[in-house]
Amino acid sequence: MKNTVIASIVFARQHRVATALAFLLVFPFLMPYDALSVNILIFGLYAVGFNLLFGYTGMLSFGHAAFLGVGSYLAGISVVHAGWPWWAAIVVGVAASCLAGLVIGFLAIRTRGIYFSMVTLALAQIVYYVFYKAERWTGGENGLRGVKVEAINLPGISIDFLNPLNKYYVILVFVALALWFVSRLLNSPFGAVIEAIRENEKRAAACGYDVARAKLLVFVLSAGICGLAGALRALHLSIVPIDSLHYLQSGQAVMMALLGGMGTFFGPFVGAAVFLYLEDVVTNLTRYWMGVVGAIFMVFVLFFPKGIWGTLLHQIERWQRRQGGSV
Repeated sequence: MKNTVIASIVFARQHRVATALAFLLVFPFLMPYDALSVNILIFGLYAVGFNLLFGYTGMLSFGHAAFLGVGSYLAGISVVHAGWPWWAAIVVGVAASCLAGLVIGFLAIRTRGIYFSMVTLALAQIVYYVFYKAERWTGGENGLRGVKVEAINLPGISIDFLNPLNKYYVILVFVALALWFVSRLLNSPFGAVIEAIRENEKRAAACGYDVARAKLLVFVLSAGICGLAGALRALHLSIVPIDSLHYLQSGQAVMMALLGGMGTFFGPFVGAAVFLYLEDVVTNLTRYWMGVVGAIFMVFVLFFPKGIWGTLLHQIERWQRRQGGSV
């Protein structure tokens, strides 16, 4: 039985994109309602973008809500004020987030450790107040309303985007492309470089790698993935709330990555699913849901420091080493 489980995990790790998509295809039928599965899909993608920077490169950002919010707002503005189609709005949202990542990353990578985290937080708060004050374009504290996509017209077919299940599978197409991109990135020489930076930045520099350029590039790519999640969220909600840019959204990315397992491919989705499911359940029981979820998060951090998915993979690796194999 253990051999079968180990073989399944090894196969899943070797074909991680296909395995992740196979699970995500049936995921809506495991959730109590479709809207929750859509939220988990979007925030799972958001956590994947954050995990690329934190889990694989070792750079802890407290300001990734800036990229989620910029992607949401620019996609929403493209639809509401410019009247652009939904697909063009997504492109604009991702491009704007990459640009924001380039500017913030250029300023932040000059620092390290907690100073890097604080700089990203401070710059993200500047972005928050810029959008908060641009009330004509963003709606200010009321958020941007009217981001309506009622139907997606493709050659020979029209998809009702207001149907939650249809919406889930449309969004899954973009998530699949993002996961494929991240997987190819991690399997490339650049993926080895960023992991080397995570393990020992000075040694990576001594080996001849341009550490500053690699860190800036991964920061921009991380911002672009988070921006894609933000653009999809704007289309999903039909509104862009101002809290998309709030520092609490940055904290959620950290919690999801740690819950699932930072530095693992599928861990961010596990973390997002656990966090949002707990939030959905506990809010029906008490208004102090943040305290309950926070306590559960502390338990996981103390007793499962590798996260849920990371701990599972670690146990599988231990079983296989006992049998003389390797993962």
